Amino acid sequence: MKLSVVIPVMNEAENIKHLFASLALSLVDIEHEIILVDDGSTDNTVDEIRTYAPANAQLVILNKNYGQTTAMAAGIDHARGELIATMDGDLQNDPSDIPMMIHFLHDHDLDVVAGRRTGRQDGMFLRKIPSRIANALIRNLTNVHIHDYGCTLKVFKKDVAKNLGLYGELHRFIPVLVQLYGADMKEVDVQHHPRKFGTSKYSVGRTCKVLSDLLFMLFFQKYSQKPMHLFGTLGFFSLFIGVALNMYLLALKIMGHEIGGRPLLSLGIIMTFIGIQLITTGFIAEFIMRTYYESQNKKPYIIKKIVGKP
Repeated sequence: MKLSVVIPVMNEAENIKHLFASLALSLVDIEHEIILVDDGSTDNTVDEIRTYAPANAQLVILNKNYGQTTAMAAGIDHARGELIATMDGDLQNDPSDIPMMIHFLHDHDLDVVAGRRTGRQDGMFLRKIPSRIANALIRNLTNVHIHDYGCTLKVFKKDVAKNLGLYGELHRFIPVLVQLYGADMKEVDVQHHPRKFGTSKYSVGRTCKVLSDLLFMLFFQKYSQKPMHLFGTLGFFSLFIGVALNMYLLALKIMGHEIGGRPLLSLGIIMTFIGIQLITTGFIAEFIMRTYYESQNKKPYIIKKIVGKP
């Protein structure tokens, strides 16, 4: 199988017929399969898929709504293609961009091609401005220079897509996960259409979730294999301050000063205990990472290729 197209859908019944027609027209010259993942739809999305699905389509029905990331991961798990394309099911992504992205991937010897929506057809204040702020924040903090983190339309080589480790709501941070994997990735401009049917699942309330996931990604990006470097550094810094304050107060006590009512005494004790807790947390995190790798026979590295004979 040349290509697997993975499409998470939820309550997109009105779009399904047009989606299949667009895919058939755009991918007529490419051997492909279509994997739709129903993420707990409450309308007749599943019935529409069964009615209009071509022979090369597969429907994966989740038992409840898990979110876009989990639905995408389920589709990737079932994909058989050497290349895997992901896209939204709301017709805002255009399948006609996929052949161009495949050629770009091969021509530049890449592992991933990410779409960058040009002329984005979304609301300015509720979608575009928050998205630009989030993109700039993620780009500057992670040092992964992708302009459009929110575009679902991407093309992956199979081994990259299947090893991203998607869970929670990390689909927004796929470029960061790709960088952590060590894959080669570039952006290309893709089309973006206004939504014609159904309603958007986006809400401004997702901002807090994005910020929470960003904190996790920053930790995972820098300290996933060396958590002690974070917890140990913070712990020793806190412990140093606590011990220094306590030694200072001890010197004052020896000199005959009353220290029982001083706020510095409480601060010194608190900082000492915080330091000890952070250092022990670092030890625990190191053991957890060791267990993660050894229990699954995972390696802390990924070999891209081996050149030459042994």
